[in-house]
Amino acid sequence: MPSAFSSSAARACAAGAFAALLAACSHPITMITETAPPRSTAHLVPKKVAYVMTDAQRDVQVTSPGGAGDRVSYYPYRDLEKSVRDALRAVYRDVIVLRTAGDVKANEAAGVSLVFTPQIKTDSSSSSWVTWPPTSFTAEVSCVVSNAAGAEVARVRAVGNGTADFGEFNGDYGLAARRAARQMTSQLSSEIRRNEKLR
Repeated sequence: MPSAFSSSAARACAAGAFAALLAACSHPITMITETAPPRSTAHLVPKKVAYVMTDAQRDVQVTSPGGAGDRVSYYPYRDLEKSVRDALRAVYRDVIVLRTAGDVKANEAAGVSLVFTPQIKTDSSSSSWVTWPPTSFTAEVSCVVSNAAGAEVARVRAVGNGTADFGEFNGDYGLAARRAARQMTSQLSSEIRRNEKLR
C-alpha cells in the first residue's frame, strides 16, 4: 500500500512536470512599438513631469494565453515604458523617470510638477487552434498622478486593444500586442490632455 509520503511526492512530481510543460510552451514576444503620438513643440504644456518605473517592475515577466493551447511571455513594464514615456512627451515639455513617487526632496530638486505612477495590466487570447501567436491582445495602464509634494492630483486610465490575423504575422508574432500598445499610448496622451488638472 503506497505511503502518504510517496503519494505526496507523486503529486509534487506531477505538478512540477505540468509546470515544466507550461514553461516549455511559453513563447517570448515583445510589445515594444516604435510608433509614438505626434509631438508638436508649439502646443506642449510647459511643465516638467516624471513617471515612476522601478527595476523590479521592469523585471516582471507575465505569461498569458496564445493559440493552440500555448502561451506567450513578455515583460509588460519594460516593454511599455517607452509607450508611457511617449504619451507624456506628446503632452509635456520635459519628461524624466524616477525610482519612487514619494521622494519629495528629489522631486523638488528635479523641478518636477507632476509624478505619474503607472500600473499595467495585460491579457491575450487567440482564435487559432493551430498556431500559437495571440490574435487578440489588451494593454491597460492606470496612472495615479501626484504633485511634487506627493498629494494625489488625478487618475488617468487608457486601454489599447490589438488584433492580428495569421496571414499578417510574417514572423512578427507580437503584432497584436504592439497594436494594443500603440492604441494605449494614443489614448493615454488624449486622456491627459483632456484632464484640466494635468495642464
